Amino acid sequence: MASFYRTQLRFFALGAVFLSFSLSGSFSANAAQKKIDASSSDFSSKFNHELTLQIRNTPHTVSKKELSLWFEETSALDFNPRYQSEIENINYCQFKKSLPCELLWSHRKNVHLQKVVSFSPKEEVIAEYLRDLARQINKDPENAKLKMENGRVSTFEIEKNGLRLDEEQSLKNILDYLNQEDDDSTIGLAYTEISPEISIDSIDTMGVNDLIGVGRSNFRGSPKNRIHNIKVATSRFDGLLIKPGEEFSFVKNLGEVDGEHGYLPELVIKKNKTEPEFGGGICQVSTTAFRAAIYSGLEVTARRNHAYPVQYYAPHGMDSTVYIPRPDLRFMNNTPGYILIQTRFEGTELIFEFYGKNDGRKVTVTGPTITEKNPDGSMKTTFTQEVYDKDDNLMKKDVFNSSYDSPSKYPHPATTNEILKSKPKDWSKKEWETYKKANGI
Repeated sequence: MASFYRTQLRFFALGAVFLSFSLSGSFSANAAQKKIDASSSDFSSKFNHELTLQIRNTPHTVSKKELSLWFEETSALDFNPRYQSEIENINYCQFKKSLPCELLWSHRKNVHLQKVVSFSPKEEVIAEYLRDLARQINKDPENAKLKMENGRVSTFEIEKNGLRLDEEQSLKNILDYLNQEDDDSTIGLAYTEISPEISIDSIDTMGVNDLIGVGRSNFRGSPKNRIHNIKVATSRFDGLLIKPGEEFSFVKNLGEVDGEHGYLPELVIKKNKTEPEFGGGICQVSTTAFRAAIYSGLEVTARRNHAYPVQYYAPHGMDSTVYIPRPDLRFMNNTPGYILIQTRFEGTELIFEFYGKNDGRKVTVTGPTITEKNPDGSMKTTFTQEVYDKDDNLMKKDVFNSSYDSPSKYPHPATTNEILKSKPKDWSKKEWETYKKANGI
């Protein structure tokens, strides 16, 4: 930033103190030097307290400790003919360390030297604080969530605006505040509100009228933590809308997966073994979404089968594993309208229903078929998706081959309900406390 601000606080031995702010080359090219006379109590009231940063209707407090880090203190000697120093043998030129000073300075002036303490705002420290604050408060807009009732679309969750902190303008606001005479402790920061793409007012124009595809999977026999995680993850997709031509990302829409977002520890396939981790069971949800995409005739752009055959994903060959940040499940909405995802449970069966605009396409799925099966449990499978338009012309044909290792290569804990004795390295303290409470440790 081309500009800089300097705040000087001068302390006088006889107790007279004044605070001066000087502005040099500020944001305005014509800004002149500005001085403010104030008592030491004025300085204390302005800088020795908590500061409030106001963003929209939400206040954020800067503590006195944090505020003190925003300034750099420097000391110097200055000549003041009205000041009588009580300190003897002050050598000003030795302090200055310059030859012209020795030639031009009168040592009788040494008794009129005073100590000057300068406080300069650290712009980079303040900017870093704003970057951290932006990471906390920036929020993407949330589209309205819909549901189908009696063949009609209705809203069950209204849209929410997003927010982006304007870091550059907010830094200017803070630096301007540091050069004001008033002692108001609240600073308004600059931000932008971002409107969502889908609001309750746009429902009637989306053309979501027909059931275009259904995906099903059964999680019978799952332990309670796995069932809990399936329900938490499924809730992230119920009512979700996919725009025409949009590539859907399961991982992106799933969001964070940890104890703080409602998940419990359960078995996952990771690093050549099966071990408990927060969110185990989410692949039941991605598998069901994958099947709905297949039967809706959508174009799948990313999908990976599990490392070994898992009982919950029968028939084998139509599963989709996910893990943040990858592998991911992705597919394109290649229909002429929006797609609404509706989810529900029937006993231990999870169901994904895709609603949209029926363009007359017909979907044929052949398989899955086991092409190789070995005594150690490893196998290979295949299935084919064919999509025809309303005139029976082939639009697309995709073959999905899957290769599964032997389950014996991925050792499990002694039992599915094995209780951990110590905190895993990648768990937070809060997650570990939640786990211990849930398991009576």
